[in-house]
Amino acid sequence: MPIFEFNLPKSLSRALGLPTKSPRSAQMRVLKKLLKTAQYTAFGQKFKFDEILKHRHIGKNFQESVPSYNYNKIYKDWWHLTLEGQSDICWPGKINYFALSSGTSEAASKYIPITNDLLRGNKIIMIKQLISLFKYREIPLKALGKGWLTLGGSTDLQKGAGYYAGDLSGITAKKSPFWFQPFYKPGKKIAKERDWNKKLKEIVEKAPDWDISFVVGVPAWIQMCLEMVIERYQLNNIHEIWPNLTLFVHGGVSFEPYKHGFEKLLGKPIEYVETYLASEGFLAWQDKQNALGMRLTFDQHIFFEFVPFDEKNFDDNGEMVEQPEAFMIHEVEEGRDYAILISTPAGAWRYLIGDTVRFVDKSNAEIIITGRTKHFLSLVGEHLSVDNMNKAVQLVSEELNLSIPEYTVTGEPDGNFFAHHWYVACDQSVDEILLAEKIDEKLIQLNDDYAIERKSALKSIRVSVLKESCFMGFMESKGKIGGQHKFPRVLKGGMLTDWKLFIKNQGEC
Repeated sequence: MPIFEFNLPKSLSRALGLPTKSPRSAQMRVLKKLLKTAQYTAFGQKFKFDEILKHRHIGKNFQESVPSYNYNKIYKDWWHLTLEGQSDICWPGKINYFALSSGTSEAASKYIPITNDLLRGNKIIMIKQLISLFKYREIPLKALGKGWLTLGGSTDLQKGAGYYAGDLSGITAKKSPFWFQPFYKPGKKIAKERDWNKKLKEIVEKAPDWDISFVVGVPAWIQMCLEMVIERYQLNNIHEIWPNLTLFVHGGVSFEPYKHGFEKLLGKPIEYVETYLASEGFLAWQDKQNALGMRLTFDQHIFFEFVPFDEKNFDDNGEMVEQPEAFMIHEVEEGRDYAILISTPAGAWRYLIGDTVRFVDKSNAEIIITGRTKHFLSLVGEHLSVDNMNKAVQLVSEELNLSIPEYTVTGEPDGNFFAHHWYVACDQSVDEILLAEKIDEKLIQLNDDYAIERKSALKSIRVSVLKESCFMGFMESKGKIGGQHKFPRVLKGGMLTDWKLFIKNQGEC
């Protein structure tokens, strides 16, 4: 049973946009609002938003009238104008804030427009998520009034020519409401720190002064922070210093590979809540305990489309074709992988966000993240997804009692055939050959295509075990250190060349 029944007044429910309609009708309402608001922008004028709004089938006409975009295309055609200070390009008004995307596939940062309308929608979803915690049986009410440690980007934003730029987490924290400040840790002073290593050290020094009940952030960085606190104060587990730690709100990457190692740091079980907060917007959130997946924010401020992640719509490099087949939320199928196109109140239109998802409960619009369009391996038809990799690492971690906080995989030639080379972060003593055998064994169980190719052209699996600091050091060398940045699960091209050179120069770490 819940701690107590929590019923919202109807007026507040409407204000928060809590679901009262089907995903299909809610999405049409969201699309109409986006089109109506942006119809007088340069983008809206070019693609005749006013005429789309008059059409009987607005969703289909929108798809037929407006092209799909990836970041490079929309930046070249439109967003560079907003960065130069022009108003009313893709969204009404002048864009004053830009989120610097983590850009796991590329070295350069991406400038994602951020508007007050987008932040307002994000905040409403955050409030919904907070309200949903009242239904969790294991979360005592008093925990909601303790400290919330959020590891995010610096609130000391970069000043551009008429705009500010930084991690979305930093922008959000800087613009957070006054009532949240007493709960927010590490506090304004530490949150402004741009040097990530210095920020972590300052958090560790302040740790005994705080009563933390929630931790929020990317799993790898939260785990590193907890490990530093435990080491600094010679603790057996983190609950010896934060006895009220009850909840971990995580996102950005799958938690599966981290869970076993993370739980070694705890003195008692805690609850885990998954979120899907990208630089482009708050896309989904876990709205109930033990949910199969995360519920898409279909009824608030984002219009979703879903492109089947297959050979028809994507090439061998994970690039989307010019005119992909795209489905609306009521047209999808459970159990199929899709890439996501989003349209948002920040001027993203039919924008490929780069993640792949799978519906696990279509009626409630619940999804799981299965990978990235460019982070997969299919050298010979093995179709190995990040979801497969994460599950294999989780299973092997539990079986061998290992903590594997990071990993990445690449494809390599093996004579006339091919091999997968895994680079695994593990500070424990482990036999690389045994680890390769176990990972291979799990992948054969998880993926039929992989199992077939292991008998054919995929001849071997290699594992190199490196220190966790090696992975963190490489990210730092790329200027990608901090809570907004994730190590790519599959390395290809220039990033792979740089990675090999880095570990060679570091004495194989």
